[in-house]
Amino acid sequence: MRISSVFALAGLAFLAAACSQTTEYVETTSSVTPAVPASVRTSNVTLVQITGQGVGGINATTPYSAKAIQAALPGFTTDSIQTAVEMTTENAIGAFNSDGFQVLQVFKGSDGRVRTVHGVTHHLAGPNGERIGMTFAEVGTRRSDCRVGQELWRGMAICSARGVPNVQLVYAIPQFTGPWDQLPADALLRGAAIQRILWTPAG
Repeated sequence: MRISSVFALAGLAFLAAACSQTTEYVETTSSVTPAVPASVRTSNVTLVQITGQGVGGINATTPYSAKAIQAALPGFTTDSIQTAVEMTTENAIGAFNSDGFQVLQVFKGSDGRVRTVHGVTHHLAGPNGERIGMTFAEVGTRRSDCRVGQELWRGMAICSARGVPNVQLVYAIPQFTGPWDQLPADALLRGAAIQRILWTPAG
C-alpha cells in the first residue's frame, strides 16, 4: 500500500516546526521548546545515498522510465505521481521502498532521461551526511550558498550542499512570515529544517 507523500511531508513540516532547535542553538521566540538532538529528529537508516554523481543507482544516463528507475534502485517499486516543484506541479515517478513509503520523486528531462530527483524521506543521506529534519545550523550551511524560494516554495531557503553544487537542500522555515523576496534573519534561518534534498545531473 502506498503511503501518500502529502501526509509524509505534512508530518515533516510539523516536525520541523516543533523540533527545529539543537543543543547548540535554542530559538528565542514566544514558543521555545526544549532542544531536541538531531538523532531524535532524523534517522540512522539510509535507504538511498545522494552524491554529486547520482541518487542510489540513478545517474545522468538513466532513462526516465519506471523500468530503468527500478533497475537502478533494487527492492524499490515505482508509481506515477503528481507533486509540487518550486514553480508548478508536475507528473513524476515516485520510488517507494518495500514498506510502501515514498522515498524519491523522479522528474523527466527533455532528452528522455532523468532531469532531477527529489529525496523526500528522512531515510536517506546527502553528500555530506545531510538528512531531512536536520537544521541549517547543524548542517553548517552558509547563507551565501542560499536563495529564497518562489511560488509554491515561497518562504523556503534553497541552498547548495557544501562542495556539491548540483545537490540542493530545501529548508522549511515555518515561523517565517516574510518579506518573501529575501531570506529571513540569521537567528531564524539557523533553526530552519531540511524538507527535501534535490539532485540534478552535473553540467
